[in-house]
Amino acid sequence: MIDFYTWTTPNGRKVSILLEELGVPYTVHAINISKGEQFVTDFLKISPNNRIPAIFDRDADLAMMESGAIMLYLGQKYGRFICEGSEYWAMMEWLMWQMAGIGPMLGQVHHFVKYNKGKSEYAEARYSNEAHRLYGILNARLKLRDFITGSGSGEYSIADMAIWPWISRFEWQEIDINEYPYVRDWYMRLADRTAVQKGYNVPKYVSDIPTP
Repeated sequence: MIDFYTWTTPNGRKVSILLEELGVPYTVHAINISKGEQFVTDFLKISPNNRIPAIFDRDADLAMMESGAIMLYLGQKYGRFICEGSEYWAMMEWLMWQMAGIGPMLGQVHHFVKYNKGKSEYAEARYSNEAHRLYGILNARLKLRDFITGSGSGEYSIADMAIWPWISRFEWQEIDINEYPYVRDWYMRLADRTAVQKGYNVPKYVSDIPTP
């Protein structure tokens, strides 16, 4: 059994989507970061960096923080959504791209463009331009592929699940996703999956999945 500590953020949804795709039993513990619950002592025992998501695997007596590490752990534990052979490293490459680029940069767009618009024109332009650059990279990657990694037309993997929740906030980023048609088609391909729809609403329903 997996204890899953999360909130309604892209990083939280990365793991909830994976858990739903795996179809394994898990217990949700909502950590309301707007109320500072990530700083509660009991949660810090699970996630010393006071960030969601985090898990505790009761079977292995193992606590883990950091969404990318959690996804790799769960994928390997249950033997699904992890690419093999040379494609393993392509999957790792794009997973790291999400964690080093898509997540931090789009998070800055949310901070400056959605929540603090008008406070820093420089920051808005800097991070908005970077967002468009990253969307362009993803669009090029998906031009002849259904999924981000895997041979042929691609294989649905944790790389897709890690990136998708950040793209689901294209409206927050003031991105017209139709300008990136391959990203749009991939985004909707995943949005149609039942597990993605369920995972999007963990730990609670906030809104329907945005559509172009």
